[in-house]
Amino acid sequence: MTTAPAAGHRVVMIPGDGIGPEVSEAARRVVDASGCSIEWEIHEAGAAVAERLGTPLPEEVVEAIRRTGVALKGPVTTPVGHGFRSVNVTLRQKLELYAAVRPVRSLPGVPSRYENVDLVVVRENTEGLYAGLEHEVVPGVVESLKVVTEAASLRIARFAFELARKQGRGRVTVVHKANIMKLSDGLFLDCARRVAAEYPEVACDDLIIDNCAMQLVRAPERFDVLLLENLYGDIISDLCAGLVGGLGVVPGSNLGDRCAVFEAVHGSAPDLAGRRLANPTALILSASEMLRHLGEDAAADRVVAAVEAALADPAHRTRDLGGSATLDEYTEAVLRALRNG
Repeated sequence: MTTAPAAGHRVVMIPGDGIGPEVSEAARRVVDASGCSIEWEIHEAGAAVAERLGTPLPEEVVEAIRRTGVALKGPVTTPVGHGFRSVNVTLRQKLELYAAVRPVRSLPGVPSRYENVDLVVVRENTEGLYAGLEHEVVPGVVESLKVVTEAASLRIARFAFELARKQGRGRVTVVHKANIMKLSDGLFLDCARRVAAEYPEVACDDLIIDNCAMQLVRAPERFDVLLLENLYGDIISDLCAGLVGGLGVVPGSNLGDRCAVFEAVHGSAPDLAGRRLANPTALILSASEMLRHLGEDAAADRVVAAVEAALADPAHRTRDLGGSATLDEYTEAVLRALRNG
């Protein structure tokens, strides 16, 4: 672990795997140039740590986040179909980060199929099928448990309506499959409706998950706040990212009552590691969400404005956005915009 000199806010940084250290470095430079004073604690987690220590998430990392209350995390590799449990899922459960928040907004200069998209995906983050409660019943038969509780459903619904109220958003759409999963999704939908009655100024409707996916690709501008259980939220949030240019330009937050972890939601892209070609926008914008969480709204606004200024010039766009800029060229463009802003 390394620690920066004493400063204003204390934040844990987890660089991650693959391209994680590169995009984390870029985000850190931008935050440090934003005018906000941050004391960074660097802690390692992920595949390389698992090889060395036998666990991808040492307990000291979890304790550091509990102590500071805030972390900025780069992408961490999760093995597919084998190996260690997802670091992301473990962090969410250990720290009770029950709300995953994904703002999805059209960015000036970013090519996409849609314009004027401005919605927020709010996802329950601790239970449901995505919680990973699985076991083998007998050889060749595996069971996954979908656990939905009234307490967690009421909590995430209240979070979504509070977010809508604070941000001046007029509608929360509850996304479910209660026509088939009448007990589990039925409970989630019922809890959302009960909470909606407490917020008469915010409209509430609901959509079956498959219909929601279709409506999003037909007319995404009609949506405001989407409220979903865990697995649906994971899938739909990536779909929504595709509406505005992909996972490389969308921030992510995992919030609880005591702790918050801000992260890029894309993968670790090990094939790009060390090549300085990755797009750090998602983690930079996640850092801007972190600054808002810390009460540093002016610094957050400066970061967002600098990102938009950099992306407005095609010469500064990375390859995933149709340009040819390297990570370093793009980051320097953002830093110049910050200095000139």
